[in-house]
Amino acid sequence: QVQLVESGGGLVQAGGSLRLSCAASGRTFSNYVMGWFRQAPGKEREFIAAISRSGGRTYYEDSVKGRFTISRDNAKNTVYLQMNSLKPEDTAVYYCAADYTSTNYKIVGSYDYWGQGTQVTVSS
Repeated sequence: QVQLVESGGGLVQAGGSLRLSCAASGRTFSNYVMGWFRQAPGKEREFIAAISRSGGRTYYEDSVKGRFTISRDNAKNTVYLQMNSLKPEDTAVYYCAADYTSTNYKIVGSYDYWGQGTQVTVSS
């Protein structure tokens, strides 16, 4: 089992920044591809970003490229999502997730463990 706990969400004005953290416990963190997803009211959960086990490769959904940065610290068992130039359409609950088999980092069903989510609200 892997337990994931997100933090860092909140209310921010458009153009502002937030840094989300996801602390992992349980099994070896560096064995997992880590991803960030978000879900807005009435919408499906969508892929935002993912990072390889070593942190050497990162992947982003097109709408956040150049604004969001995913990173990880395997010594601290933590993955981060730095969000800059936030827009009202970024408002959602943000989830981190851990994928052991790394079948398809963009797919919700590929991930084995999920956090409880943290709310991000961007006001216009």
